[in-house]
Amino acid sequence: MASSTPEVENRNRSSFAPDRREFVKLVFGGALGASAFLSSETPASASVHKNAPGIKLCGQGSAKPADEELLFWKQIGAEYVSVGSTPDLCTAEGFIEIKKRYADAGVTVWNIGNYSVHNMPEVTLNLPGRDQKIEEYKQYLRNLGKAGIYYTTYAHMGNGIWSSGTAVVRGSKAREFDMASPNKMGYWIDERFHEPLSHGRKFSKEEIWDNYTYFIKQVAPVAEENNVRIGIHPDDPPVPELAGVPRCIFSNFEGYKRAMEIANSPNVGICLCCGTWLEGGRELTHKDPAEMIRYFGAEKIWKIHFRNVSAPLPHFIETFMDNGYYDMSKIMDALVEVKYDGIVILDHTPEVVGGHYAEQAYGFAYMKALKNRAEAKARG
Repeated sequence: MASSTPEVENRNRSSFAPDRREFVKLVFGGALGASAFLSSETPASASVHKNAPGIKLCGQGSAKPADEELLFWKQIGAEYVSVGSTPDLCTAEGFIEIKKRYADAGVTVWNIGNYSVHNMPEVTLNLPGRDQKIEEYKQYLRNLGKAGIYYTTYAHMGNGIWSSGTAVVRGSKAREFDMASPNKMGYWIDERFHEPLSHGRKFSKEEIWDNYTYFIKQVAPVAEENNVRIGIHPDDPPVPELAGVPRCIFSNFEGYKRAMEIANSPNVGICLCCGTWLEGGRELTHKDPAEMIRYFGAEKIWKIHFRNVSAPLPHFIETFMDNGYYDMSKIMDALVEVKYDGIVILDHTPEVVGGHYAEQAYGFAYMKALKNRAEAKARG
């Protein structure tokens, strides 16, 4: 799923239907005042922000964290968080407020998502309001740049994230998708998408490519001017077509390669959601996560969603990282090999007793163990 934040809590046994508050969580991913932050952190010229060396394990934070949450990040050793903003804070000043709240607790905000422009069917499918959404996205990039936030994740799906319900994994509820299920449907914020045609007609691959090109050619220069990297998330699930909408760009290796060439920008790269990629499997994506990492490297992959699934399509269940079909240590080994310097973040863990904190603690510890092992292995 196109997110870097906690799995939805409010599900029933037959559907996957996050409300607005939970969806915001799901898609993401000192004494100085706002004016001082704005003046000191706006880049003087277009460039790609240079990250500090090393893999950065990241938590999924709230836009308005309570003292308890900040203490939790300190206790588990999380130095970075990814945050989904609330609508009232989707301004440069609001982003600065979020950033400062965490900074005062010794935590760095890596990215702040704005669900209004995180995925825009108007853009993907050239629907009414496309140009207005593109302008909104440009302003979002400017707000990030002014706040000194150098990365954001973008998804380019025309009819959302699809599910056919929930399954039980070790006693926990988890998202399930079965191509054969008559109950499958797509979700995006308050919208629902159904077969056979989610938008009343069938779209061509050429349309999807043209619409991507129209969008990226406008926003890439703004990203460059504001020193912000855009990491594009894979289509979830990465099937060739759903309800009349081709998923031909961000569902396979060749699509990503061509998309990067079209963008032709140092500020346009990849958010590699390993769970989504594993949903497709080699048959659909043509490279596994470790191969994607080795091909594109740290120069183009800037965020890793760490998730496993039970099996490739046509039927998968989101699982705990230690009981899916893929060996997640291969991902960490590849990241160490290419000297990756972005974030690695838990993605869609099944619900566990104790809620968000328990899920985050489990995921963070698992990722840290694999990271330490991979680094020790590289040292010999």
